[in-house]
Amino acid sequence: MSEPSSNSRLKHSSWTPDSWRSFPIKHVPHYPNAEALKETEKKLHRYPPLVFSGETRRLKRQLALASKGQAFVLQGGPCAEIFDEFTADIIRDVFRVLLQMAIVLTYGAKVPVVKIGRIAGQFAKPRSSDIETQNGASHLSYRGDIINGIDFSEASRTPDPKRMEMAYFQSAGTLNLIRAFATGGYANLHEVHHWNLDFVERSPLAKRYGILSEKIDETLAFMRACGLTGQNTPQIQETDFYTSHEALLLPYEQALTRIDSTSGEWYNCSAHFLWIGDRTRQPDGAHVEFLRGIKNPIGIKVGPSANIDDLLKLLEILNPEDEAGRISLIVRMGATKVKELLPPFVKAIKESGRTVTWLCDPMHGNTISTSDGVKTRPFDAVLSEVMGFFDVISSEGAIPGGIHIEMTGANVTECIGGAHHLTEADLGQRYQTFCDPRLNAEQSLEMAFLVAEELAKRNFAQSKDK
Repeated sequence: MSEPSSNSRLKHSSWTPDSWRSFPIKHVPHYPNAEALKETEKKLHRYPPLVFSGETRRLKRQLALASKGQAFVLQGGPCAEIFDEFTADIIRDVFRVLLQMAIVLTYGAKVPVVKIGRIAGQFAKPRSSDIETQNGASHLSYRGDIINGIDFSEASRTPDPKRMEMAYFQSAGTLNLIRAFATGGYANLHEVHHWNLDFVERSPLAKRYGILSEKIDETLAFMRACGLTGQNTPQIQETDFYTSHEALLLPYEQALTRIDSTSGEWYNCSAHFLWIGDRTRQPDGAHVEFLRGIKNPIGIKVGPSANIDDLLKLLEILNPEDEAGRISLIVRMGATKVKELLPPFVKAIKESGRTVTWLCDPMHGNTISTSDGVKTRPFDAVLSEVMGFFDVISSEGAIPGGIHIEMTGANVTECIGGAHHLTEADLGQRYQTFCDPRLNAEQSLEMAFLVAEELAKRNFAQSKDK
């Protein structure tokens, strides 16, 4: 691909779903069979959309409320989805824990919680190196199941476009199950609260969490006494749930981009919410070019390597009309750096007058390796970054809009710490991730209770009016 000049964005002002192909691109694989790639893209383009523009517009409105402190975002799910883990139980357990977290956060924040899963499409991962070497042998790096396989062999690591079709069908199956759970009674507030009561009983911090649980129980009992039940109030029985993933594999994203028949606008129909990562947010890059033309809400990861001038350029490129709910800035600085590095960004955005929804990703900046070389994340560091994020955002007069975490519904042992005091010695018991370590179900719920306590302490629902 040719290297664009400094005014390339002006030259390419007329956006099309494939205009990204004339921009420099990073972290997209080379497919040895170009014809097979084209055929797969054509197939995907003929398939039905996975999500619908009306759902996506609804999410954007809710994200706009979060930018004003009138909602709080909970975005969570696995680091990367795996084809072999496509089971009803795994999907259900992730959905269930997010529901449990949401009800606790709703009570703490006193505003609606916007639930977004890193699910039904989070199959691709960027890699710092194109090549991986083991025991003297070298093969292409594993880039996620949508691109190649985890097995360390030439055949497995060769990018295969047919994997995109498998990712599509698994995403469709996941969405089908989630929609059934969200509208079929599984999301009933009273039932979800009973699950949380079971968690509290098991927790070493049962007394501390019990206070909050009792208050939620009293609220639900009052609602029942007022005649508000799942039979006459759909909001008790059902919930909105949205999907998200990193917009990394652009051939897949382009193939699932459609014109909305009601508005005549372009929407990416692979997910409701797409984000751009630390490695692909170049203002003159292909990923930014693709995202600028679709109407979905977009996240931008903001890590220690971010540049304020580039970030402001991105806001101009991706949201020239400053539409509320369009851009979420997902902060991933690390617990020890967030209070030092984040304030200049918040000040710059505030001075620019730009509207953004501030989210905290406390996972990626807190990855460490054990003495045995195993990647893990300390629960205390994850929590510390969330609290530091709240402190900085609030002190700069902005609104903390939500959290973005990597988690699972299973009780794996991948992150150390938490109420059950997992140590490095415990990691080998159920360390199952192929990518980054995830909070397990118990740690995720513990995080929700602690964040809810903090939101209540800060009078979150009233702070926006101060």
